[in-house]
Amino acid sequence: MPLAFRSNCSSLCVLGALLVVPACLSSQQLASGEQVSLASALPDAPQPLADGIQSSIQAAPTLAPSSQSSSSAQAPAPDADADKQKRAQAEEQLKAQEKQRVMGVMATFNTTQNQNALPLSPGQKFRLFFRSETDPWPFMLAAVVSGIGQADDSYPEWHQGLKGYGRRFAGAYSDAFIGNFFGNAVLPVLLKEDPRYYQKGTGSAKKRFLWAAASTVWCKRDNGRWGPNYANVGGNLIGSAIARIYYPVSERTVSDTITDGLTVSAEGIVGAEVIEFWPDMVRHHNRKKAEKLAREAAQSASQSAAPEAPTK
Repeated sequence: MPLAFRSNCSSLCVLGALLVVPACLSSQQLASGEQVSLASALPDAPQPLADGIQSSIQAAPTLAPSSQSSSSAQAPAPDADADKQKRAQAEEQLKAQEKQRVMGVMATFNTTQNQNALPLSPGQKFRLFFRSETDPWPFMLAAVVSGIGQADDSYPEWHQGLKGYGRRFAGAYSDAFIGNFFGNAVLPVLLKEDPRYYQKGTGSAKKRFLWAAASTVWCKRDNGRWGPNYANVGGNLIGSAIARIYYPVSERTVSDTITDGLTVSAEGIVGAEVIEFWPDMVRHHNRKKAEKLAREAAQSASQSAAPEAPTK
C-alpha cells in the first residue's frame, strides 16, 4: 500500500475518533443524569423499627403456639377423668349384679334392673363370664341335668354307673361353659354387644313376657342401641359344634348340632322368664305372709280384748 494512502487513512481515523469520543462522553453524562433524576424520584426505603417494637413482633409468633400447645395438652384431661369415672361407676354396678340370686341359689349375675346401665369393658365381660361359671350354681345345674340323663340312659355309649354319670356331668358342664364363653365373652367383645339381660320389671304381664322371650335374639349394644343378639345365638351354636368332639359318634351330625344349639337358646328363654317374674313372686309371697300375720295379730287382739266369762 502507498505511504500517501496510509497517512490519509490514519488522518481519517484520528478525525473520526475526535468526532465520536465527545458524543460518547455527552451520552454517558446524559445517562448518568437520568439515573440520578430517577433515583431521586423513587420513594425512600422503609426504615427499621425500634428495637422494642421489633422484639415484641418477633416474640409474638412464638407465644401463640406455646399457648395453643398448652391448651391442647390440657384439653384431654377432662375426657380422661370422665372415662375413669364411668369405668368406676360400671365397676360398682357390676359388683352389685354379682350378688343377685333367684331363690337364694340361682345366680343371675348377667342380669341388671338398670335400663341405663353403663356398658361393660372387654375385661369386665370376661370377668362376668368367669364369675358366673365358677359359681356353685352351674355345677349344681350340671349335676341335676346329668342325673336326669343317667335316669333316661341318654347316650348309651357312656353306659351307667359312676363312670357314665361322670361323663354326663362333664358333658353338661362343658356345654354350658363353652357356650357361655363364646356367647357371653368372646362374641360380645368382638361384636360390641352387652351380654346382660335387662330386666323390664314394669308394664303388663304380656309385654314383660314378650320382652323376656325376645332377649334371646335381641340385645342392647355398647353404643346404647338395640339390635339382633348375634352373640347369644352364635355362641350356643358354636358351643354345640365344639361339643361334638366329646359326644358319641352317633351325635356328631349337623342336625344334632343345630338342634342342640337352638335347644339351649330356648332354655335361655325359660331362664329369662324366671328372672323377669321372680321379683313379682317374692312380692306376692311377702304380701301374703304380711296379710297372714296381720290376721293372726287381729285375732289375738280380739281374743285378748274379749271379756272373760264369769266363774262360778
